[in-house]
Amino acid sequence: MADVASLVLDAIPSDATAIGGLTMGADGLSFITAGVATTRGRVLRAFSVRKEVKDHGAGGRIAGTLEAGDLVVITEDTVTRGKSPLEAARVVRELGADVVLILALVDRGGTAAAMAAKEGLRFEALFSAPDLGFPYEGA
Repeated sequence: MADVASLVLDAIPSDATAIGGLTMGADGLSFITAGVATTRGRVLRAFSVRKEVKDHGAGGRIAGTLEAGDLVVITEDTVTRGKSPLEAARVVRELGADVVLILALVDRGGTAAAMAAKEGLRFEALFSAPDLGFPYEGA
């Protein structure tokens, strides 16, 4: 996990202040990256976007630490079409934070970059299905 977090840290903008995405796919990647960043003297707030509004406790869709004005990297373990990170990006934007990158560990569908671009967002993946020896799903 620490090696993957290192790859994520190398891929994200140096001015990013927060990392997270839609639970559950983003949680492991986001929180371990924030933890490893701390060992390198870099502070990244980590958060999860709930699938639904929670009506008790602090409520809302955000769990963790995210503030208006944060420069956010939305993460996802794998994307096929790219809908989950785009949903997370919408929630983050509604809070008043700026999404600077959507980053997936694996892009298995090949369509997420185009979907993100339609919403004015940049998408990158550390690995694609072809990188791993497989065709894109649906291709």
